[in-house]
Amino acid sequence: MTRQLTRGFALIALLGMGMNMTYAADPVVKKSDAGICHDKTSNSYGNTKKFTEFATMDACVKSGGRPAAGQSASAAEPIVKKSESGICHDQTSASYGQTKKFTEFKTVDECVKSGGTLPKK
Repeated sequence: MTRQLTRGFALIALLGMGMNMTYAADPVVKKSDAGICHDKTSNSYGNTKKFTEFATMDACVKSGGRPAAGQSASAAEPIVKKSESGICHDQTSASYGQTKKFTEFKTVDECVKSGGTLPKK
């Protein structure tokens, strides 16, 4: 009888532990082994299995990572896109939304200093 009680308590304890398990939420930003920072809007976020997690994109970039192609280093910072033809487009440019292949800059000045030109008006 004692053996049955012991088994019963062990079973109850195991079931109770299973019910109290919490699952960690997905990290906000994943830095892949290749050093690319993926937030949940990245196409590769779900496929990134080996990673270091970060609370923000900014923290990931400051750790030495870089944003995935087409992603901003920080959602709060406006970006300037330098097109493949070397034209610097800020968010007020008529071609900003159509510029898909670009190098990202934080300011128009940085873009121009890198050899870019301003759009014709």
